[in-house]
Amino acid sequence: MTEPTPLVVAIDGPAGSGKSSVSKQVARRLGYGYLDTGAAYRALAWHVLAHGADTSDAAAVIDANGDFDYAISLDPDDYWVSVGDHDVTDAIREPVVSDAVSGVARVPVIRESVNALFRRLVAGSGLPGVVVEGRDITTVVAPDAPVRILLTAAPDVRAARRSAELTGHDAAAVAAALHRRDSSDSAVVDFLTAAPGVTVVDSTDLDVDETVAAVLVVIADATGTVA
Repeated sequence: MTEPTPLVVAIDGPAGSGKSSVSKQVARRLGYGYLDTGAAYRALAWHVLAHGADTSDAAAVIDANGDFDYAISLDPDDYWVSVGDHDVTDAIREPVVSDAVSGVARVPVIRESVNALFRRLVAGSGLPGVVVEGRDITTVVAPDAPVRILLTAAPDVRAARRSAELTGHDAAAVAAALHRRDSSDSAVVDFLTAAPGVTVVDSTDLDVDETVAAVLVVIADATGTVA
């Protein structure tokens, strides 16, 4: 018997917009899976660096992808990321990886390979739905998703949130790194402008619970369910 196709809730947005925390909460509320697509690029960047290579070298990135043994949990209550035998859940959030990840994400063949991986993970999840969050989810990974949302926030608010997440790191340095990441990634994909049919949720003046509520309303409206 063929498994039903999971309903995809596609959420785009820049770093610090609240994508991860909000997506996890929405997944919990709906009994859906949660897929952090950025983790794959971060894990590959970590893998390239572990090989002693430079992520600005596209050939090195492609070479490292050949033995990239990646796995990720879709359970919002038991989130982990691994590369081979290494649990890299925390390591991929280190600033050195954040600074290197754009080099991985800008390689077209890598994006194609990773996007195909995302679709396989969702299709084989066996779940009623999956909240998929990242940078080009509504336009490239799941352009036909029944629910597509751009979650955004003012740059200063995003920088403050990211700084709060990375305790022990200089706030100004974190803000500068976020700006560099936005600038670099925007050359690859437009994640700051809503494509046609994509609903914008601005979390600048909302806390996490309020943002979750706003996203649930968008999902209810799109699917004809009750938020």
